[in-house]
Amino acid sequence: MEYSEQLGTALIENWHVWFVSIVLVVAAVIDGKMLKVPNWLTFPMIISGWIYSASYFALTGDAWYVGLGWSLFGTVVGLACLLPAYAIGGMGAGDVKLMAGIGAWVYGVNTFYAFCWTCVIGAVIAVAMVVISKQWNKHKNQFFLIVNEISMIKDPNQLSAIAAERKPSMMLLPYGIPIAIGSILYFAWTGMLI
Repeated sequence: MEYSEQLGTALIENWHVWFVSIVLVVAAVIDGKMLKVPNWLTFPMIISGWIYSASYFALTGDAWYVGLGWSLFGTVVGLACLLPAYAIGGMGAGDVKLMAGIGAWVYGVNTFYAFCWTCVIGAVIAVAMVVISKQWNKHKNQFFLIVNEISMIKDPNQLSAIAAERKPSMMLLPYGIPIAIGSILYFAWTGMLI
């Protein structure tokens, strides 16, 4: 089989992963420009993942509710990955819903590993942003201040309020970008795109 035929077969068999990847690129571009991942992108991604999973399982001879169950579990995993950071003001709601959308399409295990890759990419981008800005001491001090607050203050509402006050003075990382890069790299590494 020629390479072009193999690629064509892979695109047909893994179209859903390509779809997720395209949505992630769109989300990253929007987040990079607006510092927000919009609901008009995340909610349809989640709901269409549920519909796809139920339909796919029904068409392949399994019960539709099994596919929906796997999709719902993936959605919960996606939410759980970023919800703690959101609860203390360190993450936007759109980023959390974007991870949930990934989970709706590729289920729990793949979502968790995509999240792990996302964390690594996010850390690399954050360090690069600090190095490029040449404000290492300022950001190092902010980092240790935030870690100290998290360890001392146990109330997520209070931590969120403190984060909101500090937000204008911080360099912000549109986290849709690391989510897109990390997830797509994970998909490529594991062969889910081919």
